Amino acid sequence: MGSPKVIVQLYPVIPSEDEDDRREKRPIGRDSDLYNKIVHEWTDIVKAADEMGVWGMSTIEHHLHSEGYEVGPNPGVLNAYWAAHTKNVNVGAFGYVMATQDPIRVAEETAIIDHLTNGKYFVGFARGYQSRWTNILGQSSEAVATGSDGSSGDLKNREIFEERVEMVLDCWTKDSVELKGKYYEAPYPLKTGIEGYEGHLIAREAGAEGEVDDNGVLRRISVVPKPYQNPHPPCFVAVARSRATIEFAAKHGFRPSYFNPTDSVVELAKVYVEESAKYGRHLLYGQNQNLVRHTRIAKSTDDFDRKIRGYDLDIFKNFYSVFGNHNVDPVNQDAEKAFAEMKRTKFFLGGTVDDAIKDWKEIYSKIPCEYITLIWHWAQHPKDELLEEMQLFMEKVIPELETPDYSLAAE
Repeated sequence: MGSPKVIVQLYPVIPSEDEDDRREKRPIGRDSDLYNKIVHEWTDIVKAADEMGVWGMSTIEHHLHSEGYEVGPNPGVLNAYWAAHTKNVNVGAFGYVMATQDPIRVAEETAIIDHLTNGKYFVGFARGYQSRWTNILGQSSEAVATGSDGSSGDLKNREIFEERVEMVLDCWTKDSVELKGKYYEAPYPLKTGIEGYEGHLIAREAGAEGEVDDNGVLRRISVVPKPYQNPHPPCFVAVARSRATIEFAAKHGFRPSYFNPTDSVVELAKVYVEESAKYGRHLLYGQNQNLVRHTRIAKSTDDFDRKIRGYDLDIFKNFYSVFGNHNVDPVNQDAEKAFAEMKRTKFFLGGTVDDAIKDWKEIYSKIPCEYITLIWHWAQHPKDELLEEMQLFMEKVIPELETPDYSLAAE
């Protein structure tokens, strides 16, 4: 038996005294002094997590959050910086929103970070659900934010997502590629190739095979550098509730990261094992899978309520409850209704240490995932309390949880 690997995912929330204070300081997301303080104290948390034996540190790709809820526009920069200040912890992000990204740029950036970390790096891919920025940054392909609702926008978003993720894989693993997609192609224009490239002679003689044809036309591209890890860094993919995402993850050996309620995770986890076997990966139940949860550890029930009211209620009421993919009922801007919904759904697990152990043992009796990802709203959640909770989780909760012996899985 083993223990789950813990990933700490911090959502960078610019702190305010309360919701009214957030309004008073609008747009708090552009407060450079506060952000500067947060981003450097964030490194202190990463260093502490490294010392605690946390497996991974992660963040998000979200843009344009002027109200200050999730100011995380460039995870790669943070990952590279953290790697220079840590020894053992893996770094990564959940994840690159591929409908808004150029696949070549993602392949290049992630390969460089893989080298900077000497292989202590993982990559996450996500589809994107927030129209404020997904529709803007995805405008070149007319991608739109969507939930897994089967709509035409949903299907198009998935097409773009899968097309670009597979292009990243090709760029990582092949010396030269021709990217021929419905929404993206390279070289461009693909039909004619790139004519008149002045450096075609040395590219044909010293570049990748087939990159330049006998007429000096660029016909393929070679994305450099190649990743440090072979064939590429471990990949995680965000899952809300879609079987199609699980099938895609199983096809490529990606680690699904479940943001959905436990009972639906159980069903999707079974699908993942079954689908993985079709591609020759015979996994144990829970292996290669990641359960994402908000967990708060407090001194008492009253202290637990104080924490989620002070650090989480604002964002839950005004943000999570209005997006359909968070699996909670609308609260219609009612703070007390939001608080009741947070407690009813166990959107935030825990309470005392004993409560947290009970919650997690119940989950692991149903689905013993190889990875656990814990989310905190840093820095609305103060650093000292966050570190205390992280330490308690690592020292008190993790020893109570067991995963299967994955070495028993058939090759």
